[in-house]
Amino acid sequence: MSLPNVAYFSMEIALDQSLNTYSGGLGFLAGSHMLSAGYLQMPMVGVTMLWSYGYYDQRIDHSGNVEVAYIRKYYDFLTDIDVTVEVETFGEKVKVKAFKVEPELFGACPVYLLTTDIEGNSEWAKRISHRLYDGDERIRIAQETILGIAGVRVLQEIGYNFDVIHMNEGHALPAAFELLRQYNGDLDEVKKRTVFTTHTPVAAGNEVHWVDTLMQGGFFSGCSRERAIELGGENFSLTVAALRMSRIANAVSQLHGLVANKMWEWVDGRCPIRAITNAVNLHYWQDKRITGDDSAEKLLATKREMKKELFKYIANVAGKRFNPDVLTITWARRFADYKRAWLILMDKDRINKLLDEDKVQIIFAGKFHPDDVMGKEMFNKLLNRSHSLKNVVVLPGYELQLSAMLKKGSDIWLNTPLRPFEASGTSGMSANANGALHLSIFDGWTVEGTFDGINGYTVEYEGLDDEMPWEERHWKDHECIMDIIENRAIPTYYNNKTEWARMMRQAIRTADAYFNSDRMVVEYYNRLYKPIAHDDATTGETKKEMNISETPTFDAWTYSNIK
Repeated sequence: MSLPNVAYFSMEIALDQSLNTYSGGLGFLAGSHMLSAGYLQMPMVGVTMLWSYGYYDQRIDHSGNVEVAYIRKYYDFLTDIDVTVEVETFGEKVKVKAFKVEPELFGACPVYLLTTDIEGNSEWAKRISHRLYDGDERIRIAQETILGIAGVRVLQEIGYNFDVIHMNEGHALPAAFELLRQYNGDLDEVKKRTVFTTHTPVAAGNEVHWVDTLMQGGFFSGCSRERAIELGGENFSLTVAALRMSRIANAVSQLHGLVANKMWEWVDGRCPIRAITNAVNLHYWQDKRITGDDSAEKLLATKREMKKELFKYIANVAGKRFNPDVLTITWARRFADYKRAWLILMDKDRINKLLDEDKVQIIFAGKFHPDDVMGKEMFNKLLNRSHSLKNVVVLPGYELQLSAMLKKGSDIWLNTPLRPFEASGTSGMSANANGALHLSIFDGWTVEGTFDGINGYTVEYEGLDDEMPWEERHWKDHECIMDIIENRAIPTYYNNKTEWARMMRQAIRTADAYFNSDRMVVEYYNRLYKPIAHDDATTGETKKEMNISETPTFDAWTYSNIK
């Protein structure tokens, strides 16, 4: 039986920094998915948007604060496939043009990019594909409508016969509604062809809009208001509707699978949610100079060389000189409040002592949503505080290239989410692959892949999931992190290099063994796209697809004769 043709729909796909159509973790994950699909030559294509201004460019302005800048991007390496389709949104018929990323360009499977920023469209329609995750609700809805509906129509126009549409988050949900239109409202036919990945238990990541606004935006591709409400509610939840319109869905770590099933158990008619742990493309992220089989001396020397390369960049952009022989801790990811960038700095006297004595160096980097006032304020507070702190730097412009440099040049990769809000958090996987030890709250993929004292450090304590005020939780987590740094990481790093190298080696081996997106893509094929076993939607039980509904009952005579 041949593998199904899969069309992977994602609002952002990070294939390479030269194609700036991503914001962060979701895009990094999608990029790894496409790269591994290409490497393994799986029958898959990607569908995403061609953002004229990307997400945004992050830099420091003349006043010393972070600045959100929009700079138009131009690409001469995309293939114009000469395909344009039309989609109606908010009363306008919008032309959508498609370009193609050829497989040989980055080694990924073919990826199609959609743009409305073309002649023949109104200025408003052109704006739909200007900025990723635009803060204007009408534009945001139009973006999702274009991704889903135009994406399906482009693939059909070029003759790509997909068997499965994979919706990477709810942004692509209009693709399912376009199929519902094409199958004359037959939801069972849609479910046969649709799977869904949910990425976060955080409310902001599970989009909700008033159903009439979505109707005006053409989001439902002609589906009636009543049917839309049946699927997603009057205050329409993209996640709820995706769970009802898919054959099967997945969470992105084993812990997230438990959280997601509990979180959405109230949804009648939802599909089963399996857990498929995220991973990263090691062919892209792992430095070729470092392997888990290197000797202690070679590992440490390679890491020191990579730190020097990172520190040269820091000196050039931030005017701070870091020492490659000092333990370097990095916090780099999306600046969202629940990720708690500030956690390590809570006790000023305690952290300042380590910084002043040259025991540690700390690097911060990451982007906030351009409309996230709290995220921007958090970034600026850290940035301004870093100017007066020794051995602390905050770096703007967290793109693929900087992310890779940080993972290669760090000794410890710090992860501080408020449990259980981190669904996966893949950045620590690619850091592990480069010999950086993961120091993390016991959340997301950490539960599966960071083994305390073996390949990193985990923040666990009695009452981990007990009810307590958030401020108390922050202090508890901070104290545990500082205890690990002061009493375990620092003594090992400076006084027992052989043990530090052993942990580095195990971090690399763990990434190689399981957190490689080649494994992830194979698992998606086996458990989502063409499941070897399927879940009963009402009981959650797994039964083999062999027309065997029940386990045979053997009587005593049969058993004795078999023996």
